[in-house]
Amino acid sequence: MLPASDIERARSWYSEKLGLEPISTNPFGDLRYEAGGVEFLVYQSELAGTNHATAAGFRLEDFDEVVAFLRSNGVAFEHVDFGEMGATINGVITTPDGQKAAWFKDSEGNTFALSMAD
Repeated sequence: MLPASDIERARSWYSEKLGLEPISTNPFGDLRYEAGGVEFLVYQSELAGTNHATAAGFRLEDFDEVVAFLRSNGVAFEHVDFGEMGATINGVITTPDGQKAAWFKDSEGNTFALSMAD
């Protein structure tokens, strides 16, 4: 479940940036989506954008392709500094063993993490 302070703005963002359309709605205006076999709900909340932790993470077989797709749709990746462990470069951190991860936010301030599948 992901909060949205402006449900219509969220609907537009998920459509334009991620290429997702709701698979259903309910009388409260909540939006149910499906991506990669996982369903999630975007719901109206005044508390949207107040959580600074990662809301959801996705392990991807095709990490580079997904990052390129999101960038081509205007998704901005976050700069994250892990101190001695390093920081993201152009929105992506690469570990010494070659693993990659990246973080981005939706229109409502929810943070998502992407990482390479083993």
